[in-house]
Amino acid sequence: MTTLQHIGVLTSGGDAPGMNAAVRAVARSAIYHNIKVTGISEGYTGLLEGKLTLLNSRSVSNIVNQGGTFLKSARCMEFYKPEGRAKAAEQLRESGIEALVVIGGDGSFTGATLLAREQHIPVVGIPGTIDNDIYGTDFTIGFDTAINTVQEAVDKIRDTATSHNRLFIIEVMGRDAGYIALYAGIGAGSEEILIPEKSRDIDYLLHSLNRSDRAGKTSSIVIVAEGDKSGGVFELAKTVEEKLPGYSTRVTVLGHLQRGGRPTCADRVLASRLGVAAVDTLRDGTSGVMVGLRDNRITLTGLEKACKETPDMDPELIRVADIVSI
Repeated sequence: MTTLQHIGVLTSGGDAPGMNAAVRAVARSAIYHNIKVTGISEGYTGLLEGKLTLLNSRSVSNIVNQGGTFLKSARCMEFYKPEGRAKAAEQLRESGIEALVVIGGDGSFTGATLLAREQHIPVVGIPGTIDNDIYGTDFTIGFDTAINTVQEAVDKIRDTATSHNRLFIIEVMGRDAGYIALYAGIGAGSEEILIPEKSRDIDYLLHSLNRSDRAGKTSSIVIVAEGDKSGGVFELAKTVEEKLPGYSTRVTVLGHLQRGGRPTCADRVLASRLGVAAVDTLRDGTSGVMVGLRDNRITLTGLEKACKETPDMDPELIRVADIVSI
């Protein structure tokens, strides 16, 4: 064990439900081990500007159930430059902060990797992003809440789709990864799911909709990840209406609705486990890694690898989606 006396914690990048639970776990774990903990507001921007607040156990009361991040988040162009990272390191040293916990996604981890490498600041990352696209963990903080939010929305849309015999094409978040679309699509019983990881052209969709029509389905739900290569939901809807005039087609873009809301129990538990694990990792003298959960066990992955590697989409889950959608 190290003689660590003071750590900092920040949230960076897009907000995700459960980030507050992770900050709470980091703070209380540090305090449990008699380590001072400072909350850094507005991510790397706040670090550069010295927006630091010493936390105690009561500072993080009643936030485990709140969405978003009470520390707030912001993009920081200055941190992209070596001079910016040097300034950040100086702020940490002047404040007596010996190590840093960064909660965020791959962009946040890229900055954390460079800060550790160039300035020799011990850093541990916690994966917080609704997209579930970080290598080294089965699930990221915020993902479970996001798919439950999408599922609830799709359930409501299906009510009107059924009432009016309509086809709804629903866009969900996932610029580079289709995890939200795949999981929520299976959970909501959608007729088709389009994701970036599995290229399916418009002819495939038309064939699928024709099959649904022959099977006697009078309404359908198609869920599309925003990064799918099919041309976008509005173009899809236009083509479907041209090729299959029998369908009354509507488009819904769920957008930032998916980021908000109170975190599910699963996200709160995951965030708590990873927050405690991050402090344990720093106390062990380990740096430059991300704490994750694989097969229900805490694992460590190099931050650089977590940034650069792409988690594999489970082909069995895609197969399941194809089977249950007939």
